[in-house]
Amino acid sequence: MFFTLLNEGGPFFMYPLFIILILVIILIVQGFLKRENVKKTISLISSITLFAVVWGFLGQMIGMIGAFDSIEAVGDISPAVLAGGLKVSFLAPIFGMFIFLIGRLGIIILTWMRKD
Repeated sequence: MFFTLLNEGGPFFMYPLFIILILVIILIVQGFLKRENVKKTISLISSITLFAVVWGFLGQMIGMIGAFDSIEAVGDISPAVLAGGLKVSFLAPIFGMFIFLIGRLGIIILTWMRKD
């Protein structure tokens, strides 16, 4: 199911987001284990997760442009086809926002546990 959604949302955008999710999780775990560079880790997580959100929305915008081109070429489409296309277009931004939330949660916990 998960990999079906990755392919459905556009592999060019979804697989890099999946790699970013793994990277964010690794950075959060590293922040818990290695306490000496927590500020740098927090900064990296912040930048990477923001990139994930932007990458997801870029995927949506490019997908929507392609969909509108197809609709223009065909002329008339059914509401069900349009709804299915809109659903697919939201997969990359939602995944990017999910990664952002995971990263923000990690940043909150790392900041809370940090000793200055």
